Amino acid sequence: MYSFIICILTLIASYFIYGKFLERIAGVDETRETPVQRLEDGVDYMPMSTLKNFLVHFLNIAGLGPIFGAIQGALFGPAAFLWITLGTIFIGGVHDFFSGFMSLRNDGLTLPNIVSKYLGKRLQKYVAVLMVITGILVAATFAKGAADLLSNLTHTPVLICITIIFIYFLIAAIFPVDKIIGNIYPIFGAFLFIMALIMLGGVIINPAYNIPEFTTKGLYLTDKSIFPYLFVTIACGAISGFHASQSPIVARCMKNEKDAKPVFFGAMVIEGIIALIWAGIAMAFFHGQPQLAVIYGASPSVAVNEMALTLVGPLGLILTVIGVIICPITTGDTSLRSARITIADELHLNHEKIISRLKIGIPLFLISFGLTFVDFSLIWRYFAWSQLIVATIVLYATSAYLIKKEEKYIISLIPAMICTLIAFAYILQAPEGLGLPSMIANIISIIATAITTIIFLKKYK
Repeated sequence: MYSFIICILTLIASYFIYGKFLERIAGVDETRETPVQRLEDGVDYMPMSTLKNFLVHFLNIAGLGPIFGAIQGALFGPAAFLWITLGTIFIGGVHDFFSGFMSLRNDGLTLPNIVSKYLGKRLQKYVAVLMVITGILVAATFAKGAADLLSNLTHTPVLICITIIFIYFLIAAIFPVDKIIGNIYPIFGAFLFIMALIMLGGVIINPAYNIPEFTTKGLYLTDKSIFPYLFVTIACGAISGFHASQSPIVARCMKNEKDAKPVFFGAMVIEGIIALIWAGIAMAFFHGQPQLAVIYGASPSVAVNEMALTLVGPLGLILTVIGVIICPITTGDTSLRSARITIADELHLNHEKIISRLKIGIPLFLISFGLTFVDFSLIWRYFAWSQLIVATIVLYATSAYLIKKEEKYIISLIPAMICTLIAFAYILQAPEGLGLPSMIANIISIIATAITTIIFLKKYK
């Protein structure tokens, strides 16, 4: 339990210490005009309060990510605590803060346009395609996880549950941001955090459950090595490129640059705390037993339901419905919203009229709907890897941005190198990748990372 508490306190302290440092490096200017003050359009550029922006962004980036990924990552034991904590602060926090801040400084630009500005136009189309694919995968993954549990609770066929979810997706993603997202999401964002705290309380007051220490043995129940599998399994809650796709949504609604720290870095810290809580709960609840190995290869939604009902009784059912059904659904629609915005921006389409938004939105929803019938664990792994690639590109773009500002670019370049190494290592040795022996894959990954870094520094510095 002490290891867990230390990690929680470290994350909280990082908001005040490292978050302040990032503010200074970025040069936050409270007097500077924000995009919404120039470009308010009644659809995507709509002024919202700091608290509302924070809760909307938090729910957009969280959803099932810090729950499902952390539960699956619990199989690797307390090492997951370290990855969540250090990843959140020095990798995910830097990524989220600067992806949001760069958008805020550039009229709420979407990620492909930011990449184009700081890394060159050659990468723009590639990133745009990757962002759209990531948005589709997120919607499919989160809809499938929510539908599985909803079907289990109501005995309604999964297909009907998925269909209902996607109808909502279409409505929420094409309506003006302040009509549904701005009004409903803050409430569920708060519920997601409260749910994690109540579940943690259920573990703490029950002497049958103990969150393990770093020195605890016997939890590692898989033949998969910690590197790189742990680092890809726990994506949201440590580092996720998906967050960068969501940043422009609230960057277009901020009324002051000082909101960047609480909204972008703050939301990442809270997500890290939630991931820590769920990883700790899963380790304590299953005692490192083989159930964790089963969860790793399947949808953890049933496991969440079992833990909730056991730890907090009837209240657990309500928490499950809100935390693992409603909240993920609200992340899925914003992922498709960001995909819709990305396509419209890339094709220079006017999306102020609802018919224009429908022309882009409907094909996206149909493709994502079809992917919900693919194996959940496979979708999750491809989602996790694709968002890691996006995050890596964002971190390189941040480094180029800081080089241009003559600031300490090392704070983003080292995380970019780490993510490059993980991305190469995973796709080279994973069964869904090239399936190479781990030793060979790791050596190639180190060489590829070194070459990538040298090319970047030669071109941009």
